[in-house]
Amino acid sequence: MARMFKKNLFPAVLFISLIGTFGSAGNALADGITAPVKLPPFNRSEAGCKPPSGLDRSLVFFQDNDRQFMQGVKFGLSRAAEKRGLKFSIMLADDDAGKMVAGVDAAVASKVGALVAAPIDAIGLSPSLKAAIEKGLYVGTIVPPPAVTILNAPQYLTGERLAQAASDYIVRELDGRANVVLLTHDSLQFLAPRFKAMRDVLGKLPDVRIVADISPSPVNVEGGYEMMKLILLAHPKIDVVLGADTVVIGALKALREAGQATPKQFLGGIDGEPDAVAELKNQQSPYKASVSLASPIFGYALGSFAADWLDGKSVPQAMDILPKLLNADNIAQYETDLGDPASVFADDSKRDEYLQMYGNICFESRDRFLNFPWSSDR
Repeated sequence: MARMFKKNLFPAVLFISLIGTFGSAGNALADGITAPVKLPPFNRSEAGCKPPSGLDRSLVFFQDNDRQFMQGVKFGLSRAAEKRGLKFSIMLADDDAGKMVAGVDAAVASKVGALVAAPIDAIGLSPSLKAAIEKGLYVGTIVPPPAVTILNAPQYLTGERLAQAASDYIVRELDGRANVVLLTHDSLQFLAPRFKAMRDVLGKLPDVRIVADISPSPVNVEGGYEMMKLILLAHPKIDVVLGADTVVIGALKALREAGQATPKQFLGGIDGEPDAVAELKNQQSPYKASVSLASPIFGYALGSFAADWLDGKSVPQAMDILPKLLNADNIAQYETDLGDPASVFADDSKRDEYLQMYGNICFESRDRFLNFPWSSDR
């Protein structure tokens, strides 16, 4: 299978070796759990501990950028904060890693009670997050460590579900032949398994060519748009585009402007963003699938855990948002669920369709915070 426009992924092992250096002062709490461990299922009945003292009952979301996926996280967090009596605020970093570090440091100094972060530079933010945990704050992160609760997804499975949908379409509708573009996310190495899965699945089709395998910069609609315009100069005939919804939506814009978008193509993304969902409702759109990582629902869960932590309760050390392949047949129920994450979280069976939780931790046992790239894929 041909592959061009290849850009190497930053090796995750380098991150693992670097985070091990941050706790060299000998303070066990500053280190957390640095070696990968398999966590048991979250025990909801586990006894809590005393709550942290001297902290404000407040929650701050450190948001990397304003893409729709993160707007969903913000929505879920805000709903949980309102229900649980937490003051809620947002610090939008606009992809500025230094701005996020300064914001977290200021939050710790002002004694906020909880924060959730979508890191831009995971290594650079790590010392600030560990300082927050040391002070007793609840710290949730979206994918990278360190954190009291790490939110991730089974990344390989996520990529596999999207790629299998594309593969089935290529065989059924395109006679097994396709020129494919993979729009990756090299700046966040923890997402690498999803793109490995795509390569693995598509590699089984002998007449599929991956003509571009590259990460847009930035990873947003504009980045996808600009990258697709560049790719079209070298490869004007594209059959399949896969990546995060935000960049694939940008790629679709470029295809339409070039007059190269047709209903026969397969464009598919990850995250279940509103623009992707809107395209799925259009029978003439090339957009055929999106794998939802329902951000309002996991955002609501993280906000609820922040309140539990401040109340002295035990919370999960890690949580998976389960990938759900969206198509025209199941969109209506999905949109209902995302609009009311509180109802989903309160319903055990419905919640378990979206979330799986692992491990237990509370304020007094916060020395067990995760300081390695946790994934249930392991």
